Amino acid sequence: MRLLALSGSLRARSSNGAVLRSALTFWDGPSTTADIGALPHFNPDLDGEGATPPAPVAALRTAAATADALLVVSPEYAHGVPGVLKNALDWLVSSGECVSKPVAVITASPFPTGGDHANAQLREVLRTMSGEVVTAACREIPAIGPKVDPTTERVTDEATLTDLGVAMAHLAAAATAAPLTTP
Repeated sequence: MRLLALSGSLRARSSNGAVLRSALTFWDGPSTTADIGALPHFNPDLDGEGATPPAPVAALRTAAATADALLVVSPEYAHGVPGVLKNALDWLVSSGECVSKPVAVITASPFPTGGDHANAQLREVLRTMSGEVVTAACREIPAIGPKVDPTTERVTDEATLTDLGVAMAHLAAAATAAPLTTP
């Protein structure tokens, strides 16, 4: 099973990057993290009928098309989705690579809300794109700061790691269409 991961943060030492890297340790199969920072601003004129999409857009679309599932990990900026992530999703709207793909949305925030506004917005956008949002695989992680080791840039909080493992198991089950049994 192939997984495409998208991070809503371009920051080198992002806590959401740490969440993404930690979540990927629970994926049993190949995974790719998209370089969404290389994408041009969405412009339908660059993507019209007969147009060749810019190389970074073509690469993103190919990665999404060949993935069996998508993992979106994002911070929340001003109660919303970071622009760079929304831009990446905009490039995927009309091309169809997300149709019927199982998707997990994980947001992490230093605040007690865990990025709930961005999480809800991302789920709505992905549903509109006809992605199969796997509710059991979606998470909002509050107070992320002390849960990440800045040296290893990984989540070290055991409860959060356990929860990430459960979320990724639900995503994998959706990708294989196998029912997940939980104790």
